[in-house]
Amino acid sequence: MADATQKEEPWWASFPEPKAACERIEASTVKDMILADKDSGKGAARDFLLVDVRRTDYEGGTIATSINLPAQSFYQTRPVTYQLCKQAGIKKIIFYCGSSNGRGPRSANWMQDYLNEVGEQDIQALILTGGIKGWVKTYDGDLMDFYDEKVWKQPPS
Repeated sequence: MADATQKEEPWWASFPEPKAACERIEASTVKDMILADKDSGKGAARDFLLVDVRRTDYEGGTIATSINLPAQSFYQTRPVTYQLCKQAGIKKIIFYCGSSNGRGPRSANWMQDYLNEVGEQDIQALILTGGIKGWVKTYDGDLMDFYDEKVWKQPPS
């Protein structure tokens, strides 16, 4: 039987502490990037990737065109993420979570560590300031996929 006083290790404790300290990017800049991409039409080269690293709280929608790569399993996928971004001509990998104060920055910093390790100078990992909560506060459901207003309008628990 486990001792009730034992604290469970946080999920990230089994991974190395990130060395990098990624820059932040404002929601308004990301919104402009998404709109410019939409305006350029299909088939145009896109040089950024939005990565939503939420897992169990991945509800209420996500910023348009984001992919979901949960932070809890992201560290192991860095080499594949890098190869896919390199082949696709991605220059900016923008990470976010709920508020971009924990999982988003940790994942971005891990990615930047990997980019630094392989000597990559053309791709940069960034952190979306305010995360998805900041986006919704500023833009409501604008430029969101699967937006569910009910999730965002309920009082915090």
